[in-house]
Amino acid sequence: MANLADEYGTDVEIYIKALTTTIHADTPTGAPAKLHDLLEQLGLERHEYPTDAPLYIWHTVPGHLGADEQKRLATRAIPALLLAGYEVNCTPDVFDEATYRQAVHDIRTRAGRPAAQQPAPASSPSRPAPARRTP
Repeated sequence: MANLADEYGTDVEIYIKALTTTIHADTPTGAPAKLHDLLEQLGLERHEYPTDAPLYIWHTVPGHLGADEQKRLATRAIPALLLAGYEVNCTPDVFDEATYRQAVHDIRTRAGRPAAQQPAPASSPSRPAPARRTP
C-alpha cells in the first residue's frame, strides 16, 4: 500500500484512489492521534491495516454520499486542517473552490463572533472612568 503523505512529506494528502471513486486522506506513518481525531471530527472515516496492530492508517470520505458531496466534504476539511497547523495537499479532481471559500468564510465568521469572548469575572468590578473637569 502506497502512503502518499509519506511519499510527499505532507501531513495530509487528499486524492481519489486510482481505479476507484473513493476519496482518500492519507496521513504519514506515525501521525499524531490528534490528526486522526480531527479528520474524524471533520466527517472522514478511519481505516487501519492490519487491524490487530495498526501500521497503516488512512481516512476516506463516506461512500454513502454522492460524488459531489464527497468532494465538498473533503474540501471543507482543508481550512480546518490548515488552521490546526497541518500541511495539506489536495488533487484538483477533488478540490472545489467555492466550497473552500465558504468553509474559510464560516471559520472566520465563527472566530469573529463576540459571543466567543469571555465576560469579565463578577469579583473584579471595573472602576468608573474619572470625570473630566473643564477649567
